[in-house]
Amino acid sequence: MDVNDRIESAGCRTRKDSTRFVDTLITASPGFFKGKKRADIKEFFQTALEFISQKIGTENIFTAVVHMDEKTPHLHLCFTPITPDKRLSAKDILGNRAQLSKWQDDFHSHMVKKYPDLERGESSRITGRRHIPMRIFKQAVTLSKQAARIKAELDGINPLNAGKKRDEVLAMLQKWFPKMENFTGEIKKYQKTINQLATENAELSEKVDEANSGKMARMLEIGTLKSQANELQRFVDSIPPDLYNQLKSNQRQQNKIKEWQR
Repeated sequence: MDVNDRIESAGCRTRKDSTRFVDTLITASPGFFKGKKRADIKEFFQTALEFISQKIGTENIFTAVVHMDEKTPHLHLCFTPITPDKRLSAKDILGNRAQLSKWQDDFHSHMVKKYPDLERGESSRITGRRHIPMRIFKQAVTLSKQAARIKAELDGINPLNAGKKRDEVLAMLQKWFPKMENFTGEIKKYQKTINQLATENAELSEKVDEANSGKMARMLEIGTLKSQANELQRFVDSIPPDLYNQLKSNQRQQNKIKEWQR
């Protein structure tokens, strides 16, 4: 049964902006897993799954896979945020930032009973950080690849093909630009966290060891995200003024048409 089937069978009402599933990752530091047997690691994630099931309902979990083939073992878990009274509401399941942090505290309390050496990460209530969703990292990769293709087409414009080639590039930009604007808005929401982690990345890179290699990998991802966001903005700034103005004009016309159709 897929996500939509679960939501439909539960009789949930949905909106266009409804969160249909939550994608999460459960892991620990590489040092915690060091020396543990495969069966012990699986038992750790089974204990974690017991807590998650109690919190969200076993029937809402549609995938829970332990990945052992990567540097740090982790449980990749996805669930539909359906409440006991059959409403689709990620807000009710996870709550706000303070409630989610409490959720994480409860998770640590559950796990530490069996694994007393497991340390709780520093709370976002103290650091002021926000969790950066995986979708933003994926958006950055996709937009960067698309921008590279558009740039190649731009570089290929010459006096002999200027008319047709320009129209082709404009069509590509019209599909790409709204996604880029959405990405820019997302980056602004998480800019403080990105900057904090990028700073820590520079500090951590000077003292890398096996115990913090997992954290280092995460920091490098943040550094890559920041670099990609900057590179994408540079690409936007490099769009020829005539193309950029035509692009924005077309967007305004499309927005007016949408307003008339409402």
